[in-house]
Amino acid sequence: MKTILDTSHGWPRDFSWAEDGLSCRFIPVNGGLGEGLALLEICSGPLRLSILPGRGMGIWKGSCDGFPLGWESPVQGPVHPCRVELERRGGLGWLDGFDELLCRCGLAFNGPPGKDATGYPLTLHGRIANLPASSLRILHDKTTHSLIVEGVVFESSVFDSRLKLTTTYSLASGGRVLTLHDLVENGSSQPAEMQLLYHLNVGRPFLEMGATLHLPIKAMSPQTTQAAEAIEGWQTYQGPNAGFKEEVYLFHLRENALGKGQALLAHPAGKLGVAVRFPLRDLPCFTVWKQTGALEDAFVTGLEPATGFPNFKDFERDKGRVVRLAPGANWEASWEIEFVTQSERICQIKAEVEALSGSETIHQKPHKEFTPHGH
Repeated sequence: MKTILDTSHGWPRDFSWAEDGLSCRFIPVNGGLGEGLALLEICSGPLRLSILPGRGMGIWKGSCDGFPLGWESPVQGPVHPCRVELERRGGLGWLDGFDELLCRCGLAFNGPPGKDATGYPLTLHGRIANLPASSLRILHDKTTHSLIVEGVVFESSVFDSRLKLTTTYSLASGGRVLTLHDLVENGSSQPAEMQLLYHLNVGRPFLEMGATLHLPIKAMSPQTTQAAEAIEGWQTYQGPNAGFKEEVYLFHLRENALGKGQALLAHPAGKLGVAVRFPLRDLPCFTVWKQTGALEDAFVTGLEPATGFPNFKDFERDKGRVVRLAPGANWEASWEIEFVTQSERICQIKAEVEALSGSETIHQKPHKEFTPHGH
């Protein structure tokens, strides 16, 4: 394993590297809301992704075989965290920086804003997406012909939680699969609570009218009565629709032989798709966010593996879906995102999902075990 970059020796102003069909480079963001950030672009050949060390190690945008990855947010990003006021609009300020392909929601809390049972104020989707990495390492594994990026982000404060996130991205030469491994450690002498939801956001051209979702469902519930009204069409996407109100569906999925859940978003023409595979032991919940609004507003869907559902923390705690870490303890998970550009591969993944199908519990209305809107 060869170390290409280690920021313990200082963060470089300029950096680029290429070998073994792989490459990476820093690209400074000049001007606008992103002034002061830098993109770390990694490339396997067919797959190119821009990582944001300054925004919780999220992934801004990318491309696969020339097809753009990400979505067109009204936010003109990427946005430097210093320009995001999390408390704005009653705790909804997180949305002012939201335009990534992948961002993390957590770590101490996730879900809508409010005050929890202790009176502690919570803002939308937590702090981790707006915290910069403290250190970064880039490595080249010549044995597996892989590029590895490792970043460390601290979410900590005096008289509050002390959580450390170590994120590792792996990308093989010539590959179209991104492997993620996250390790969350409790550095406090006291127990800590942890929540983590991966907000993977897909827009055009992978998302178009008639795109379909393929999931091995064990149980499903709409999150709200509005989503329940559209439940017959939960698997299929509409085209851009001005004034569309978001629909959210909550799932428990069946596992494959490796203990993983999987999901596929397939383009209506059957050539493009995005697939995820994740360990249900560590990420037992899956959320689908449908936001097919006008192109000027937000035409996007979220595929979201998580430790729980995006409800208020008190509710998730009562349902046993908040991770509790003892002093010095940790949580970790590895999962994959595959970007598909061949119809044969789409058919293979659909067959994998169908092979896991069995009896399904589909709640037509919000169910109390999934959502506080349930009965």
